[in-house]
Amino acid sequence: MPRTSPSSATASPAASSSLDLPEPGGLCAIHQPNFLPRLTTLAKLFAADYWIVLDDVQFTRRDYQHRARLADLDDPARQQWLTIPTRLPQRRSTLIRDAVINEPGPARRRTAGMLRQHFGDSPHWPALAQALGLVLDAFTTGRTAVVTETSTRVLLDLLDWRGQVLTSSHLPARPGRSQRLADLATVTGARAYLCGTGGMTYLDPLPFTDQGIDVIPYQAPAGGLWQQSRSLSAAHPLMQLGPERLAAELRDIASRHRIPRQRHAVMRPLQPAAPPTDCTHPSPENPPPRSARTSSPPSGSGSARSSTGAVLPWSWPPTSGSTSTGTSSVRKGWPDERRVQAD
Repeated sequence: MPRTSPSSATASPAASSSLDLPEPGGLCAIHQPNFLPRLTTLAKLFAADYWIVLDDVQFTRRDYQHRARLADLDDPARQQWLTIPTRLPQRRSTLIRDAVINEPGPARRRTAGMLRQHFGDSPHWPALAQALGLVLDAFTTGRTAVVTETSTRVLLDLLDWRGQVLTSSHLPARPGRSQRLADLATVTGARAYLCGTGGMTYLDPLPFTDQGIDVIPYQAPAGGLWQQSRSLSAAHPLMQLGPERLAAELRDIASRHRIPRQRHAVMRPLQPAAPPTDCTHPSPENPPPRSARTSSPPSGSGSARSSTGAVLPWSWPPTSGSTSTGTSSVRKGWPDERRVQAD
């Protein structure tokens, strides 16, 4: 597969393609854009054939969507947060893609200075410094998600990842935590979904089973390099080991999460479902029953096709079946499912 940049981007690695779906039969990871992500997150994405950027769920300040934890190379116990000052135009309901940077200029300079302060003495710093130019340029967009996605793409490119990046807001999916993730994986023709430890605590495997998609728990090693992999940015081990050694480590981990392709010689398509009969005019105040919310589209929807030719039980892109709230799109008649998270 081509690298994340520039083949799957328009002007920069932060511009995901919404049209170029991957070849069916790959391993899919779905995750929010994180700022200079932790090693566990980066390793999960590295193990996948493609990453679906989950950008149309609610922004969470206590997560890693706008911040990264850095540590001194000589003393990992000396740690410091690097945070992109972020404003939420719709307050708590703001989607990740709609979060904006407060004073992008100073935020850009602080990011450049702190990264040089922590990693400038590494023999591998020149490679990272050159790649960080794309991250720093992304601050001019004023969008937190553009910066964070670009930072992840840059790290993946330094490790020579050959996967593809897509964006959830450009893909059709039904409401419901697990149903939504299963639909995103199905649309892209995945044969397996790589799920982190956090996601496994709530994931319902049934929507994936219905589409013939395996759920593979991602297991990161413990000890050594991975001792602080759930807290520190992956930039830390990258500057310790260098891109080649870290890539070799991640390739070894990725090889443990593969499944034989012949197990999925035939993909099971998404099956259209009949519209709910016991709730003719659903609304957020009067939602359809749970079975309808997870298996049926709003009445009046048309159909679309996935990359495998599967008929999807909703129209895409949304037309009269969607309503605009700010810059985000919410389907009419359905409970607000924007809090869906993936790990």
